[in-house]
Amino acid sequence: MGALERGMKDYVIRVHTAPADIDSSAWDALLAAQSHASVFMRHAYLSALHESGSATARTGWEPRFVCLHDETGQLAAATVLYIKDHSMGEYVFDWAWANAYRQHGLAYYPKAVVSVPFTPVPGSRLLATSDKVRLELIKALITLSDQWKLSSLHLLFGSEDDVTACSSAGLMLRHTVQFHWNNSASGYPDFDTFLLSLSQDKRKKIRQERRKVRDAGVSFRHAEGSAISPEDWDFFYRCYERTYLEHGNPPYLHPNFFKRMATTMAENWLLFVAERDGRPIACSLIAVGSYLSPSNEGSASSLTKVAYGRYWGALERVDCLHFEACYYQPLEWCIANGYLRFEGGAQGEHKMARALLPVKTTSAHWIAHPEFSDAIGNFLQREGNGIENYMEDLNTRNPFRKD
Repeated sequence: MGALERGMKDYVIRVHTAPADIDSSAWDALLAAQSHASVFMRHAYLSALHESGSATARTGWEPRFVCLHDETGQLAAATVLYIKDHSMGEYVFDWAWANAYRQHGLAYYPKAVVSVPFTPVPGSRLLATSDKVRLELIKALITLSDQWKLSSLHLLFGSEDDVTACSSAGLMLRHTVQFHWNNSASGYPDFDTFLLSLSQDKRKKIRQERRKVRDAGVSFRHAEGSAISPEDWDFFYRCYERTYLEHGNPPYLHPNFFKRMATTMAENWLLFVAERDGRPIACSLIAVGSYLSPSNEGSASSLTKVAYGRYWGALERVDCLHFEACYYQPLEWCIANGYLRFEGGAQGEHKMARALLPVKTTSAHWIAHPEFSDAIGNFLQREGNGIENYMEDLNTRNPFRKD
């Protein structure tokens, strides 16, 4: 299926069904201009999801790359929308909404989702040259969703700019909680100094957990970018696949996705490998990236370096190995390399004991059915109050020293 083209005031909408139909340099240039540009919205990342068969119509992620072009033909706004017949791999849960539709004899699927598949990482979703064009883009998405007779439109883990545009367009907002680690304002000089910033019980706990791993004879090495060998990637996938299968599910991402990452986005990956008796037994794969963000003064931009905890797996059981591989090794690396933030992924209060603090993330929702829209709006109001109370409770358990 080729591109679908429609006209609108000041812009032409083109809808593509594959990333190969879009100029990758134009897409990435637009992404780089956003306030919260994420490596996961890069053309190469989305292409790898598609070309590997991980996120396609066959797996329930039917892509629609929606682009707005100005009168000169230049790309003024773009995003990726997926038409879905399930709610898996999203991390913003609407199963209850789908069940309510079914109980009333209505179809909740197919629906439209603006997100990066299997990737609960906040960032810019509505790529645009200005706030005005961003608003036009979300309005176009609503129009298309209505024309395609979809039950709803959901934008997940959007940036502040995205949320503002969605709110202006009448979408309802929903909040969830993640846990992120932040470096000190001047940058911790080393991991021990970071530990000294924590309360005594948390500091003691972390040291005990790290000691257990060392006493079990486990050591770590890490490899960055092109230094991650094909053998390392193969071992990683064995661990990754086993983690999913142990939970009774096949992995979302196919081996070919990671092979493509190794060739098209190698610089965005960091692998920690746990070894014992000279052989690998576990690993964690971390994504790394940076983007230009406005300074507090609003007059200049600064480079924000961020690491993202993504995947992990183990072939042997070692007490506390998960914490070492997924938190302490990455945090030590972030401190050594001047990274501002480490995002630990979706959910998990246990992350607070490792100094990852609660952060509110936001999604936006348009519901076609008027009565269900009202009902969901009421639910979101109550849920939002609960999230605020939850955040207040979490903040009373801050792991850092009071002084």
